[in-house]
Amino acid sequence: MPARSRTVAPPGWSRWLVPPAALSIHLAIGQVYAWSVFKPPLEASLGLSGTASALPFQVAIVMLGLSAAFGGTLVERKGPRWAMAVSALCFCSGFLVAACGAGTRQYWLVVAGYGLIGGTGLGIGYISPVSTLIKWFPDRPGLASGIAIMGFGGGALIASPWSTALLSAFGKDPAGIARTFLVMGLAYGVFMTLGVLLIRVPPDGHGDDGDGRGAGAGAAPARRPAATTARVSARTALRTPQFWCLWVVLCANVTAGIGILEKAAPMIMDFFAESSSPVTATAAAGFVGLLSLANMLGRILWSSVSDAVGRKHVYRLYLGAGALMYLLIALTGGSSKPVLIVCAAVILSFYGGGFATVPAYLKDLFGTYQVGAIHGRLLTAWSTAGILGPLIVNAIADAGKSAGHTGPGLYTTSFFLMIGVLALGFAANEFIRPVHPRHHEPAGAETSAAVAPDEGVAL
Repeated sequence: MPARSRTVAPPGWSRWLVPPAALSIHLAIGQVYAWSVFKPPLEASLGLSGTASALPFQVAIVMLGLSAAFGGTLVERKGPRWAMAVSALCFCSGFLVAACGAGTRQYWLVVAGYGLIGGTGLGIGYISPVSTLIKWFPDRPGLASGIAIMGFGGGALIASPWSTALLSAFGKDPAGIARTFLVMGLAYGVFMTLGVLLIRVPPDGHGDDGDGRGAGAGAAPARRPAATTARVSARTALRTPQFWCLWVVLCANVTAGIGILEKAAPMIMDFFAESSSPVTATAAAGFVGLLSLANMLGRILWSSVSDAVGRKHVYRLYLGAGALMYLLIALTGGSSKPVLIVCAAVILSFYGGGFATVPAYLKDLFGTYQVGAIHGRLLTAWSTAGILGPLIVNAIADAGKSAGHTGPGLYTTSFFLMIGVLALGFAANEFIRPVHPRHHEPAGAETSAAVAPDEGVAL
């Protein structure tokens, strides 16, 4: 691994070279949101159920949350180049192991490769460039985090049609799936390596002014963060009801979104399989790409709205309107493609917006003292939702197929369950109140002993 000292930007380095480095990582690992494209060929060629074909995705999301939650300190200490290199190694080797599993019909290798190994790369890659971007753009922290947010959310825009094209070219049998995994792993390796080589850290914690005059030269002053009197440590935050209410809120919002996202391609094909105009695999991949776009844009749109109306109000929108969207799909989605597409896109915009808004919600409640460490702990809600959402949708759909059901009826029960999950999250949001001053740290407490605030990442 390159020494950290070699990643410091030389004189004349422009900070505008850093966002492409971050995007090379986030656009690659955002491929996870296109997993549903692989579900139908895996199920057909290996005889898997929908629940089983979701397992690599579920394990990857669990590992993403865990590695991001517990790897933040190591990432900060080793530096972004080290972290991005580890991410590229794990993520791409996960594809190669999955290729071996598909080619030899050893499905457990697909789960271990894509899920365990690749998922670890997801988590490390997710957090690796964000704090560096914020250091380079102290005058534009929203832009900096937004770059990473949109990159991860939009990864499926590339991966979905690309995966479909590769499967069409190589075939949808185990050998074709293996070749697809192999090509994607190698291509992502090259793409992510460009980011590893390009990333730099500013020598003094500040970027240049964008005209190439050197790191730290003429950098605009950082904008003053919103005033807050809260100073709550990570250890203390875990003992507050606010943390656990917000954990439930995030888990509910993510469960509702990820349940659709993981099953998107086969879901829309099932909905209209018996109609006069069934959905093709290519069109289903386009649907996945559209949901990725909604996920990406929602991260910018709704987080901006939260600055105007407040975090609690915008989560009321995510959870309340999200439940309404699920109700509309359950009642009318099977008779109208536009209703299904629009409602699913709105739900996925709330999914992305929830990730982008939660760091600010944490700062509102707990202050900036150890918000990065608190945010890391909160990511376990994502890991939990990564299991719950796909499990609810796939298990019920599998049971329906076994009972001879077809079409929208395969999903109606799971959609009503999602409404209940969102209602639970809505109620938890209503219980959130300002943290009592008894939980605040003394004003003289040293933040240097804590996990650095910039270890938190905008999801």
